[in-house]
Amino acid sequence: MTNTDENGGWRGRFSAFALAFAVFGALWFFIAAGGTKLGLWGWRVGFSKLAMGWGPKIVMTALAISALAIIVSLVMAPRKRPFMLALAALLVSGLSMGRLYATKENAKRLPPLHDIQTDWTHPIMPTAALLSARASTDAGNEIEEAPVISDRAKGSWPGMEGRLVSEVQEEAEFNPERQKKEVSAPYPHLETLVLPSVPFDMAYQAALDTVNAKGWTIVTAEPEEGRIEATETSFWFEFKDDVMIRVLPEGEGGSRIDVRSVSRVGLSDLGANAKRVKLFLEDLEARIG
Repeated sequence: MTNTDENGGWRGRFSAFALAFAVFGALWFFIAAGGTKLGLWGWRVGFSKLAMGWGPKIVMTALAISALAIIVSLVMAPRKRPFMLALAALLVSGLSMGRLYATKENAKRLPPLHDIQTDWTHPIMPTAALLSARASTDAGNEIEEAPVISDRAKGSWPGMEGRLVSEVQEEAEFNPERQKKEVSAPYPHLETLVLPSVPFDMAYQAALDTVNAKGWTIVTAEPEEGRIEATETSFWFEFKDDVMIRVLPEGEGGSRIDVRSVSRVGLSDLGANAKRVKLFLEDLEARIG
């Protein structure tokens, strides 16, 4: 038996190609993100076109080629090597497809929110400095006092368009009375952090220190107004979300802290802003002790 026969001949080469293409499909998303990170293209190209546009198509093609390689390896004098390569290709492409499907289903499960805050009755509004920073990156999402879900949500979230963001956030948050059989909800419950025994100056400095510890870029810090505005940039696609923090005196010697987090682009943040606000308040409480 020749070496070519032992390797499966053309069937072995086809299975090897299927595996290489499957690995390429898995790496494609890192290529899209890495190019954005290196400044080779913007997020609209990296995320919208390469990752979300071409990515699923490449993975589906890899899955089809892998399935074909399995069939080819089992007909006309089967060979072990072609079958093992094809099986590996099917596993890689299948995992990639599974991850895409899970992400898509998770996006559908979560409401189309990208603006979250602790107190919608007294919304935190941005300064001119923050608005200027957002305009410089062509932020598509406006910051409003009473925002509503965009009409763009009709396709994936029918019936959500036109609804008040504040109401949708409240429905998405965990409520023990409303969700007795659930241990969690899409969003954590967010509310104003009231510190009865922590004076305003101490609370403000603790909030500022927490922002610095997280590595966020400070846009505005106005102690006299009790205001902090900062921006967090994601690692891969460099999405920018803006955080607005308001510290006010409360009672005699106390303080209260509210937080608002808004994405500059996108319909749904997949819960990122709610998680950011929750973790910030938890870290702030831990810092105050």
